[in-house]
Amino acid sequence: MPEPSSAVRSAPAGVIHDIGYQRYEGPRLGRRHVFGALYLHGVRTIFGLGRSAKAKIFPWLVIGIVTLVAVALAAVRSQLGEPVATYAQFADAMSWLVLFFVAVAAPELVSRDLRSGVLPLYFSRPLPRADYAIAKLLALVTGLWLLLGGPQLIMFLGAAFTTKDGLKGVWNELLDLLPGLLYAGLWAVVFASVGLLVASLTGKRAFAAGGVVAVFLMTTPIVGVLSILPSRAANELAGLASPSTLVQGVGIWSLGDLLVPENQGGGPSIGGFGPVYALVAVLLVAGATTLLLARYRKVAS
Repeated sequence: MPEPSSAVRSAPAGVIHDIGYQRYEGPRLGRRHVFGALYLHGVRTIFGLGRSAKAKIFPWLVIGIVTLVAVALAAVRSQLGEPVATYAQFADAMSWLVLFFVAVAAPELVSRDLRSGVLPLYFSRPLPRADYAIAKLLALVTGLWLLLGGPQLIMFLGAAFTTKDGLKGVWNELLDLLPGLLYAGLWAVVFASVGLLVASLTGKRAFAAGGVVAVFLMTTPIVGVLSILPSRAANELAGLASPSTLVQGVGIWSLGDLLVPENQGGGPSIGGFGPVYALVAVLLVAGATTLLLARYRKVAS
């Protein structure tokens, strides 16, 4: 075997250059601050803040629609002197927009991270696997609640400034607003937990968005079939088959006239099964959250 030349033997193995890197000696903020940063980044991602103009088009289009509807309702009320729709009814009417908002926002929160393979980087820091999933879930819940609650606040301000009963009228309006905000929170929690779970199953955003829409829309025909069965109990329990009608059932049971006023009628009939609807809603959210946490334990392992 030939001997290496002297030039090769004398070549240096490598040179280390000092380019000024230093160890970080500042405060290490720890798990709580990492969780908070991840949550805040998630909320910003939902609304396209800090991202390209293209990422802002859909969320702000939806925000514009719900805001215009709220302004129109407030203007009509100022002319008629009575509400066209309650705050809870507004949340119901905008639920179809919430569905598509979830279908776009949930994949942005989790599918992009799965596809780009950055999860090992997240979990190499002092961030437990459950914290990642919970931070994303809370961010989506917050975004959906703001989407429904912000326009309700506009409706409240319009009613408060045009009421003829002074402070008493403002107080009564506030008492109507608070249940509406809680009802918006129910929509947000149910839709966010189910939507984020579905989106976490794939790294392809198009598939994730389609899956979210399918889960919510494909359960609607089941409700229709159960509603026409000859059994009254089956008719009153039909709403349990779909997340949307499940939320409406809880709202009818808990809010009563604030959601379905007696003089208007209509609304799905739940009979005396209101507590069942509430229990199923709790179990749905708890089950979806548990599966979401299990999903990220598997992804991270």
